[in-house]
Amino acid sequence: MAKGKDYFGMGRLISIIFAIIPFTAWLFGMVTRFKEGKIIAGIIRIFGGWLIWVIDLILMILNGKILRVLNC
Repeated sequence: MAKGKDYFGMGRLISIIFAIIPFTAWLFGMVTRFKEGKIIAGIIRIFGGWLIWVIDLILMILNGKILRVLNC
């Protein structure tokens, strides 16, 4: 994954568009976390996705990056 970019190295604008759409944000967020080896964060994303979706959306718009808190 490229530095400073999320959702498989896509650019910021494309990542923001995908982050706005709930299904793609859930799917890409889950796959991205599993890809990074963050199993617990991926599982949380599967079952508690709505709160994380809002946080990811805000962070994607402000910083161009999704939430990186759980290093599990």
